Amino acid sequence: MNNKIEAIFIDLGNTLRMLVKDEGYQSAARQKIATLVGSSESPETLCQRLDERYKVYRKWAFETWLEAPESELWTRWLLPEYPPEQISPLAVELTFQFRQSMGKRVMVKDAREVVAELYQRGYRLGIISNVITSQEIPDWLAAEDLNKYFKAMVLSSHFGRRKPDPEVYWEAARRIGVPPEKCVYVADNPKRDVVGTRNAGFGMVILMMDPAEYTQEPPEGDNKPDLVIHEFKQLLDIFPAT
Repeated sequence: MNNKIEAIFIDLGNTLRMLVKDEGYQSAARQKIATLVGSSESPETLCQRLDERYKVYRKWAFETWLEAPESELWTRWLLPEYPPEQISPLAVELTFQFRQSMGKRVMVKDAREVVAELYQRGYRLGIISNVITSQEIPDWLAAEDLNKYFKAMVLSSHFGRRKPDPEVYWEAARRIGVPPEKCVYVADNPKRDVVGTRNAGFGMVILMMDPAEYTQEPPEGDNKPDLVIHEFKQLLDIFPAT
């Protein structure tokens, strides 16, 4: 337990939410993408090409710590052969459908109850996440009635910078009104989340890892967090009422 922590920031992918494969759901998203752009090729062929181009984009984003605006993502990286004036107005919806083509995103077990309880215990809650979508996350929080709990959110799609850039964490702390040393980040990626959080001067970093993954390759050295948890509900054991 850490009584110095006042703000808890949570990552999205593999922390607050998990990606679940659902071929029917994914197929519908691929079809929607093809319809939106008026593609003459099959949705599967189109999206296979998008997947390959997205890998190139991600490599660039990892190396530069930058996140392109959705319009640029689609006109420069994913569909450069289409007229920009056609694709740019569709960018937000295309990003949403592209992410759905990867699978359904569902909250991890006990997430809602844990978030509500941490909020009731007096912690300020926020989200820090590398995502290409600008609108999906705010819409999801509103639809799930979770936005009342989260008082600050820094998405790379809005901020333009990606983890592990410490600027991301400093911006999150500034928005929530708590010094970095009194903030904790709960995430899942040892190679990106630990170093970035430490360089920003956060008071604590916690990783949520699958037990088998942790046993096979426990984080070490600069990638070793303060704590490792295997279930989201373990946060309630770490953070008592303030």
